[in-house]
Amino acid sequence: MNHQIMKISPELLEMMGSKLPNSLQPFSREIFLLDIIVAGTSYCKKIDKVYPKLEKGLVLRMQRHPKNRHDEHAIGIYFERIRIGWVPRELNLIISRLMDAGKAFFCRVEGVELVNDYWVKIDAKIYMVE
Repeated sequence: MNHQIMKISPELLEMMGSKLPNSLQPFSREIFLLDIIVAGTSYCKKIDKVYPKLEKGLVLRMQRHPKNRHDEHAIGIYFERIRIGWVPRELNLIISRLMDAGKAFFCRVEGVELVNDYWVKIDAKIYMVE
């Protein structure tokens, strides 16, 4: 066994400090909370580029937007750096409060469908990381 001190890279520190589901955190687990249909995908200007990359099982990042002028409890859903939509308003109150208190959440894609040649319907599950 090698007992040398290992240099910690910025990448390793970032991974250890992350609250995403693939980070290095001991004793963490995913707790399923809700089934949703991602709201507002029609307003994403890059949805045509993102749509082919969305597949079942893909993890999407969730980010709070407390200064959103339409909804103070808004939670954006992101593919890489592109906001593809929102947690539906009628379901975001409790999750937004938990996020504000420091809890980590993510979405996992369950299905993607192009409806009427213009609306990308994304079915997802929301999980809390504990």
